[in-house]
Amino acid sequence: MWRPAADGVPEAADGQPGQWRQTITVGYCFVAPDCAPSTVELDARWRLVGEEPRLTALEPSGTDPAGVRPWQANDLAVTVGKRVVVATTTAQRSKLPGLLAQAEAAARVADRYAVGDARPDRYLVYYAGKTEWRRWYGGGRPKWTAGYAVGVGGGRHDVVLNAQTLTPDGVDDLLRHELTHAASLPDRGYADRADWWLVEGLAEYAGADGQPVHRYEGLTEVRDLLRGGWSGRLEAVAPEADASDSRVGGAYGVGYLAVRHLVDRYGEQRMLDFYRAVVHERRSPAQAADEVLGDPWSMLHDECVAYVRAVVG
Repeated sequence: MWRPAADGVPEAADGQPGQWRQTITVGYCFVAPDCAPSTVELDARWRLVGEEPRLTALEPSGTDPAGVRPWQANDLAVTVGKRVVVATTTAQRSKLPGLLAQAEAAARVADRYAVGDARPDRYLVYYAGKTEWRRWYGGGRPKWTAGYAVGVGGGRHDVVLNAQTLTPDGVDDLLRHELTHAASLPDRGYADRADWWLVEGLAEYAGADGQPVHRYEGLTEVRDLLRGGWSGRLEAVAPEADASDSRVGGAYGVGYLAVRHLVDRYGEQRMLDFYRAVVHERRSPAQAADEVLGDPWSMLHDECVAYVRAVVG
């Protein structure tokens, strides 16, 4: 699907007599024809040829909040599965069959954690090399980021993987994590940094895919975080962009263990109902806990933190 639309009239291009420019908003999607479209802004340039306007350039818009899409910046090789589309540069196309198989398996997990209408028609995964990581979707991610999900409209989040930081053993967990973001986040993302533990905790819980708690790889980092550098409040656990790898790993682990405790206590569905109330409906944890779980958040918060401490010793 490709549906361009423009408001208003073109404006004269500065310093280029006889040429005009206009921002065009395009609704688009790939593979699934009846999808809710994502949106992208494009800068169109025109000039008169005789008495007719001719399109001379169609470029990414510098004002698009999501930044440059991969397909705007590079020629891509693509493979399509039942639930996932995976794309990368032509230089890395040999990675596609393996990535698709791993992404399809991850999608089956992520689908279980879809919240409301967030479950996508297809998950769209981009595999980024060094140059692409710095450019796609504006770049500028924290140095510790191995992947991310970015909202592109229509209730859809594209997933980008950082080829530089991925290890063969880490791809499956990361795909489950990021595809769960794509399945569970609201269209505009989440508004409150204080909810970071819940958003990332759900994704880490899905990434762990039912493994025993003692096998979670970040327990050492959680233990280090508990010994210094964290107040013991879930709303304050999110790492800064320049945080150390250990600090980041500990924060993700705290989120995972807190969500794990909520699942153990209430089951996955009620935990997802709590997530929806906080992240989608933007209720406070106190209000959501009272209305959805039937218990006071002050008690549950302290239970979650106590569970974290008990697990890591």
